[in-house]
Amino acid sequence: MSDTGSAFVPLNIAVLTISDTRTEDTDRSGQVLVESLTMEGHRLVEKRIVADDVYRIRAEVAEWIADPGVQVVLTTGGTGFTGRDSTPEAIGVLLDKTIEGFGELFRHLSWQEIGSSTIQSRCLGGLANATVIFCLPGSTGACRTAWNGILREQLDSRHKPCNYANLVIPGRGTHG
Repeated sequence: MSDTGSAFVPLNIAVLTISDTRTEDTDRSGQVLVESLTMEGHRLVEKRIVADDVYRIRAEVAEWIADPGVQVVLTTGGTGFTGRDSTPEAIGVLLDKTIEGFGELFRHLSWQEIGSSTIQSRCLGGLANATVIFCLPGSTGACRTAWNGILREQLDSRHKPCNYANLVIPGRGTHG
């Protein structure tokens, strides 16, 4: 439910694609997130692609967590069980608080689309230094599912009864 009497507050969002093979030309999942967030009225601060390496991922996300101009970090890729998938290990240690319900709700929504294969998703959400972080699977379908089913509302300050936008907007949440 949205509070139609309140003004929309755009957030500053960074997008990180985690992949050993994607380039700007082939990164459809990152592009889906960029298009979705800008269509809703949010601002893209930066978009990067990084190899699926724990320390490179951690360094990129830590930089954005430390930047007061970044309120939200969305990552795509590296959340599975195969090969070098290491996003949860890279980012989990950076979080001050974990959003347990994010992974649970994502897998519930995803189950309706891909069945039991959703149990291989280790998507993650959390808060670090007043920056909310959501780690999504690398498929475009998963990015759309997360955006349409969860993130669109939770990054909208008008969504009631609560949302994560108000935790990262100065003066409304953890900024004090």
